[in-house]
Amino acid sequence: MRFKSTFLGSNAVTGRFDLTLLEKRDDAGVSMREALAAAGHNAADIASLARDPAQVLGFVEVHIEQGPVLLESGLPLGVVTAIAGSSRYLVELTGLASHAGTTPMTMRRDAAAAAAEIILMVEQRCLMGASLVGTVGQLEVPGGSVNVIPGHCKLSLDIRAADDAVRVAAVEDIFAAIAQICAQRQVEASIVEIVSAKAAPCAPRLQDQLGAAIERAGLPRFDLASGAGHDAMAMAALTDVAMLFVRCGNGGISHNRLETMTGDDAEIAAKVMLDFFRNYAA
Repeated sequence: MRFKSTFLGSNAVTGRFDLTLLEKRDDAGVSMREALAAAGHNAADIASLARDPAQVLGFVEVHIEQGPVLLESGLPLGVVTAIAGSSRYLVELTGLASHAGTTPMTMRRDAAAAAAEIILMVEQRCLMGASLVGTVGQLEVPGGSVNVIPGHCKLSLDIRAADDAVRVAAVEDIFAAIAQICAQRQVEASIVEIVSAKAAPCAPRLQDQLGAAIERAGLPRFDLASGAGHDAMAMAALTDVAMLFVRCGNGGISHNRLETMTGDDAEIAAKVMLDFFRNYAA
Protein backbone atom coordinates (compact mmCIF):
# COMPACT_ATOMS: atom_id res chain seq x y z
CA MET A 1 0.00 0.00 0.00
CA ARG A 2 1.48 3.31 -1.08
CA PHE A 3 0.31 5.23 2.00
CA LYS A 4 -0.32 2.22 4.27
CA SER A 5 -4.04 3.04 4.37
CA THR A 6 -7.17 1.18 3.29
CA PHE A 7 -10.73 1.99 2.18
CA LEU A 8 -9.91 5.59 1.31
CA GLY A 9 -12.72 6.02 -1.22
CA SER A 10 -15.37 4.16 0.73
CA ASN A 11 -14.49 6.00 3.95
CA ALA A 12 -14.96 9.28 2.08
CA VAL A 13 -18.41 8.14 0.92
CA THR A 14 -19.41 7.26 4.48
CA GLY A 15 -18.11 10.58 5.81
CA ARG A 16 -15.40 8.88 7.88
CA PHE A 17 -12.30 9.82 5.92
CA ASP A 18 -9.43 10.63 8.28
CA LEU A 19 -8.09 13.96 7.00
CA THR A 20 -4.80 13.47 8.86
CA LEU A 21 -3.99 10.77 6.30
CA LEU A 22 -3.51 13.52 3.70
CA GLU A 23 -0.16 14.31 5.29
CA LYS A 24 1.14 10.72 5.15
CA ARG A 25 4.03 10.26 2.74
CA ASP A 26 5.04 7.39 0.50
CA ASP A 27 8.55 5.97 0.21
CA ALA A 28 9.44 8.76 -2.25
CA GLY A 29 8.39 11.46 0.20
CA VAL A 30 5.21 12.40 -1.67
CA SER A 31 2.24 13.18 0.57
CA MET A 32 -1.23 11.84 -0.12
CA ARG A 33 -2.43 15.42 -0.56
CA GLU A 34 0.26 16.03 -3.18
CA ALA A 35 -0.55 12.76 -4.96
CA LEU A 36 -4.24 13.67 -5.16
CA ALA A 37 -3.38 17.10 -6.58
CA ALA A 38 -1.07 15.52 -9.16
CA ALA A 39 -3.96 13.29 -10.25
CA GLY A 40 -6.21 16.33 -10.72
CA HIS A 41 -8.16 16.12 -7.46
CA ASN A 42 -8.73 18.64 -4.68
CA ALA A 43 -8.46 17.24 -1.16
CA ALA A 44 -10.84 19.96 0.01
CA ASP A 45 -13.64 18.21 -1.90
CA ILE A 46 -13.42 15.01 0.16
CA ALA A 47 -15.98 16.12 2.74
CA SER A 48 -18.58 16.72 0.02
CA LEU A 49 -18.44 13.06 -0.99
CA ALA A 50 -20.24 11.90 2.17
CA ARG A 51 -23.67 10.38 1.54
CA ASP A 52 -26.80 10.87 3.61
CA PRO A 53 -27.70 7.47 5.16
CA ALA A 54 -31.39 8.29 4.80
CA GLN A 55 -30.93 8.42 1.03
CA VAL A 56 -29.11 5.07 0.72
CA LEU A 57 -30.99 1.77 0.41
CA GLY A 58 -27.95 -0.46 0.72
CA PHE A 59 -24.57 -1.33 -0.76
CA VAL A 60 -23.98 -4.46 -2.82
CA GLU A 61 -20.51 -5.39 -4.02
CA VAL A 62 -19.51 -7.99 -6.62
CA HIS A 63 -16.00 -9.39 -6.26
CA ILE A 64 -13.90 -12.35 -7.27
CA GLU A 65 -13.69 -14.70 -4.29
CA GLN A 66 -9.87 -14.62 -4.13
CA GLY A 67 -10.00 -18.11 -2.67
CA PRO A 68 -10.73 -21.75 -3.58
CA VAL A 69 -14.09 -22.44 -1.87
CA LEU A 70 -16.41 -21.84 -4.85
CA LEU A 71 -13.97 -23.52 -7.22
CA GLU A 72 -13.78 -26.64 -5.05
CA SER A 73 -17.58 -26.62 -4.72
CA GLY A 74 -18.06 -26.44 -8.51
CA LEU A 75 -20.15 -23.25 -8.25
CA PRO A 76 -19.76 -19.94 -10.10
CA LEU A 77 -21.36 -17.71 -7.44
CA GLY A 78 -21.70 -17.43 -3.68
CA VAL A 79 -23.50 -15.21 -1.18
CA VAL A 80 -21.18 -13.64 1.38
CA THR A 81 -22.38 -13.92 4.99
CA ALA A 82 -19.76 -11.71 6.64
CA ILE A 83 -16.43 -10.05 5.95
CA ALA A 84 -13.68 -10.96 8.37
CA GLY A 85 -12.28 -8.33 10.68
CA SER A 86 -8.58 -7.59 10.32
CA SER A 87 -5.77 -6.55 12.67
CA ARG A 88 -2.48 -5.61 11.04
CA TYR A 89 0.78 -4.63 12.70
CA LEU A 90 4.38 -3.86 11.90
CA VAL A 91 6.82 -5.42 14.35
CA GLU A 92 10.42 -4.28 14.78
CA LEU A 93 12.80 -6.49 16.72
CA THR A 94 16.07 -5.16 18.09
CA GLY A 95 18.76 -7.49 19.37
CA LEU A 96 22.51 -7.09 19.04
CA ALA A 97 24.52 -7.42 15.83
CA SER A 98 27.70 -9.37 16.57
CA HIS A 99 30.24 -11.62 14.91
CA ALA A 100 28.78 -14.89 13.62
CA GLY A 101 31.96 -16.82 14.28
CA THR A 102 32.99 -15.61 17.71
CA THR A 103 29.68 -15.19 19.56
CA PRO A 104 28.64 -18.40 21.38
CA MET A 105 25.13 -19.67 20.65
CA THR A 106 24.08 -19.17 24.27
CA MET A 107 25.15 -15.50 24.27
CA ARG A 108 23.38 -14.30 21.14
CA ARG A 109 20.62 -11.70 20.87
CA ASP A 110 19.49 -12.75 17.41
CA ALA A 111 16.58 -10.66 16.11
CA ALA A 112 16.01 -12.93 13.10
CA ALA A 113 15.83 -16.05 15.26
CA ALA A 114 13.20 -14.29 17.38
CA ALA A 115 11.30 -13.42 14.21
CA ALA A 116 11.40 -17.04 13.07
CA GLU A 117 10.00 -18.21 16.40
CA ILE A 118 7.26 -15.56 16.23
CA ILE A 119 6.24 -16.64 12.73
CA LEU A 120 5.80 -20.27 13.80
CA MET A 121 3.94 -19.17 16.94
CA VAL A 122 1.47 -17.11 14.86
CA GLU A 123 0.88 -20.13 12.61
CA GLN A 124 0.20 -22.44 15.56
CA ARG A 125 -2.08 -19.98 17.37
CA CYS A 126 -4.18 -19.32 14.29
CA LEU A 127 -4.72 -23.03 13.70
CA MET A 128 -6.73 -22.99 16.93
CA GLY A 129 -9.69 -20.81 15.89
CA ALA A 130 -12.64 -21.16 13.56
CA SER A 131 -12.37 -18.87 10.52
CA LEU A 132 -9.12 -17.51 12.01
CA VAL A 133 -6.04 -16.89 9.88
CA GLY A 134 -2.68 -15.33 10.64
CA THR A 135 0.01 -14.28 8.20
CA VAL A 136 3.50 -12.80 8.29
CA GLY A 137 3.69 -11.42 4.76
CA GLN A 138 6.70 -9.16 5.20
CA LEU A 139 10.03 -10.17 6.70
CA GLU A 140 13.23 -8.16 6.48
CA VAL A 141 16.72 -8.21 7.96
CA PRO A 142 17.94 -4.67 7.20
CA GLY A 143 21.60 -4.56 6.25
CA GLY A 144 21.97 -8.28 6.85
CA SER A 145 25.33 -9.92 6.23
CA VAL A 146 26.32 -13.58 5.95
CA ASN A 147 28.80 -13.34 8.83
CA VAL A 148 26.83 -11.10 11.21
CA ILE A 149 24.17 -12.15 13.72
CA PRO A 150 21.09 -10.06 12.85
CA GLY A 151 20.63 -7.23 15.30
CA HIS A 152 17.48 -5.89 13.69
CA CYS A 153 14.48 -7.47 12.01
CA LYS A 154 11.13 -6.22 10.70
CA LEU A 155 8.00 -8.27 10.09
CA SER A 156 4.29 -7.76 9.55
CA LEU A 157 1.34 -9.41 11.27
CA ASP A 158 -2.07 -9.87 9.67
CA ILE A 159 -4.69 -11.54 11.87
CA ARG A 160 -8.23 -12.05 10.54
CA ALA A 161 -11.45 -13.73 11.66
CA ALA A 162 -15.14 -13.50 10.85
CA ASP A 163 -15.79 -13.26 14.61
CA ASP A 164 -14.25 -10.20 16.26
CA ALA A 165 -13.98 -11.91 19.65
CA VAL A 166 -11.96 -14.74 18.09
CA ARG A 167 -9.65 -12.24 16.38
CA VAL A 168 -9.11 -10.09 19.48
CA ALA A 169 -8.35 -13.14 21.63
CA ALA A 170 -5.79 -14.33 19.08
CA VAL A 171 -4.10 -10.94 18.94
CA GLU A 172 -3.85 -10.82 22.75
CA ASP A 173 -2.30 -14.30 22.85
CA ILE A 174 0.13 -13.45 20.05
CA PHE A 175 1.28 -10.25 21.79
CA ALA A 176 1.83 -12.15 25.04
CA ALA A 177 3.84 -14.81 23.21
CA ILE A 178 5.95 -12.17 21.43
CA ALA A 179 6.80 -10.63 24.80
CA GLN A 180 7.80 -14.04 26.16
CA ILE A 181 9.92 -14.93 23.12
CA CYS A 182 11.71 -11.60 23.20
CA ALA A 183 12.37 -11.81 26.94
CA GLN A 184 13.93 -15.26 26.54
CA ARG A 185 16.11 -14.09 23.65
CA GLN A 186 16.95 -10.66 25.12
CA VAL A 187 15.42 -8.94 22.12
CA GLU A 188 13.28 -5.80 22.28
CA ALA A 189 10.03 -5.55 20.33
CA SER A 190 8.18 -2.50 19.03
CA ILE A 191 4.68 -3.11 17.64
CA VAL A 192 2.76 -0.51 15.62
CA GLU A 193 -0.85 -1.01 14.56
CA ILE A 194 -1.52 -0.10 10.93
CA VAL A 195 -5.05 -1.44 10.40
CA SER A 196 -7.90 -2.36 12.74
CA ALA A 197 -11.15 -3.25 11.02
CA LYS A 198 -14.13 -4.89 12.66
CA ALA A 199 -15.89 -7.80 11.01
CA ALA A 200 -18.83 -6.72 8.87
CA PRO A 201 -21.85 -9.05 8.82
CA CYS A 202 -23.91 -8.85 5.65
CA ALA A 203 -27.59 -7.90 5.94
CA PRO A 204 -29.81 -11.03 5.89
CA ARG A 205 -32.44 -9.24 3.76
CA LEU A 206 -29.86 -8.53 1.06
CA GLN A 207 -28.30 -11.98 1.35
CA ASP A 208 -31.70 -13.58 0.80
CA GLN A 209 -32.45 -11.44 -2.23
CA LEU A 210 -29.07 -12.25 -3.77
CA GLY A 211 -29.67 -15.93 -3.03
CA ALA A 212 -33.09 -15.78 -4.68
CA ALA A 213 -31.58 -14.19 -7.80
CA ILE A 214 -28.97 -16.97 -7.96
CA GLU A 215 -31.68 -19.60 -7.69
CA ARG A 216 -33.73 -17.92 -10.43
CA ALA A 217 -30.64 -18.34 -12.62
CA GLY A 218 -30.93 -22.10 -12.07
CA LEU A 219 -28.05 -22.32 -9.59
CA PRO A 220 -28.03 -23.41 -5.95
CA ARG A 221 -27.53 -20.77 -3.29
CA PHE A 222 -24.19 -21.19 -1.55
CA ASP A 223 -23.17 -19.10 1.48
CA LEU A 224 -19.60 -18.39 2.56
CA ALA A 225 -17.62 -15.89 4.59
CA SER A 226 -15.01 -13.54 3.13
CA GLY A 227 -11.54 -13.64 4.60
CA ALA A 228 -10.42 -10.70 2.46
CA GLY A 229 -11.17 -7.08 3.22
CA HIS A 230 -13.55 -5.17 0.95
CA ASP A 231 -15.09 -1.72 0.65
CA ALA A 232 -18.32 -3.20 2.02
CA MET A 233 -16.60 -3.26 5.43
CA ALA A 234 -16.37 0.53 5.43
CA MET A 235 -19.77 0.98 3.80
CA ALA A 236 -21.38 -0.96 6.65
CA ALA A 237 -21.02 2.22 8.73
CA LEU A 238 -23.44 3.91 6.32
CA THR A 239 -25.96 1.26 5.33
CA ASP A 240 -26.77 -2.45 5.01
CA VAL A 241 -24.24 -4.30 2.89
CA ALA A 242 -24.08 -7.50 0.87
CA MET A 243 -21.58 -9.19 -1.43
CA LEU A 244 -21.74 -11.57 -4.34
CA PHE A 245 -18.62 -13.68 -4.81
CA VAL A 246 -17.56 -14.94 -8.24
CA ARG A 247 -15.50 -18.11 -8.64
CA CYS A 248 -11.72 -17.74 -8.74
CA GLY A 249 -9.73 -19.95 -11.10
CA ASN A 250 -6.23 -21.45 -10.91
CA GLY A 251 -6.86 -23.20 -7.62
CA GLY A 252 -8.29 -20.06 -6.06
CA ILE A 253 -4.96 -18.25 -6.00
CA SER A 254 -5.10 -14.50 -5.41
CA HIS A 255 -2.77 -11.52 -4.97
CA ASN A 256 -0.71 -13.26 -7.62
CA ARG A 257 -0.42 -12.70 -11.35
CA LEU A 258 -2.05 -16.12 -11.83
CA GLU A 259 -5.34 -14.87 -10.31
CA THR A 260 -8.10 -15.31 -12.89
CA MET A 261 -11.78 -15.85 -13.54
CA THR A 262 -13.71 -16.85 -16.66
CA GLY A 263 -15.82 -14.66 -18.90
CA ASP A 264 -18.69 -17.11 -18.48
CA ASP A 265 -18.69 -16.67 -14.70
CA ALA A 266 -18.55 -12.89 -15.11
CA GLU A 267 -21.58 -13.04 -17.42
CA ILE A 268 -23.54 -15.15 -14.94
CA ALA A 269 -22.70 -12.71 -12.15
CA ALA A 270 -23.82 -9.75 -14.28
CA LYS A 271 -27.13 -11.44 -15.08
CA VAL A 272 -27.76 -12.31 -11.44
CA MET A 273 -27.03 -8.74 -10.36
CA LEU A 274 -29.37 -7.35 -13.02
CA ASP A 275 -32.10 -9.70 -11.81
CA PHE A 276 -31.39 -8.69 -8.20
CA PHE A 277 -31.86 -5.00 -9.03
CA ARG A 278 -35.00 -5.60 -11.08
CA ASN A 279 -36.61 -7.58 -8.26
CA TYR A 280 -35.20 -5.61 -5.34
CA ALA A 281 -37.57 -5.13 -2.42
CA ALA A 282 -36.68 -2.43 0.11
